[in-house]
Amino acid sequence: MTSADRDAYDDAQMILGVALAGDHGAVSQGLDDVVNRTGIAGAYHVALCLAATMVGDDFLAGAFPGGGAALDYPGIDEASYDARWVARFVSAYVNADRSTGEALFGAAVADGQVASCMATLAGSTLETLRRRIH
Repeated sequence: MTSADRDAYDDAQMILGVALAGDHGAVSQGLDDVVNRTGIAGAYHVALCLAATMVGDDFLAGAFPGGGAALDYPGIDEASYDARWVARFVSAYVNADRSTGEALFGAAVADGQVASCMATLAGSTLETLRRRIH
């Protein structure tokens, strides 16, 4: 693991910590700190770390045969921007579809939604971890 990878996981851990405390403002501030220090690419790597944490060891163990995860789901167009983004970003991660993940992240940046999307991704990751524990 490279130093940049460790930094991204450390940043993701920090984002999860403030999300666990329920402080959405701190999630946004943490993301701003990451961007100020490492650029928007650093925030993208944090998003990948959060997706990896959400998917977990099941992914590494081959629990997703064929690498298949849908990018569209029934009713997804009625979901909020951030919820649609998280579903599609994590699906792109599971499918190892880097170009789609990058495009989704770039769209969130362009639409001014990256902070909201990252907060939702952090919250979804926490909820997934909580379900695994129980």
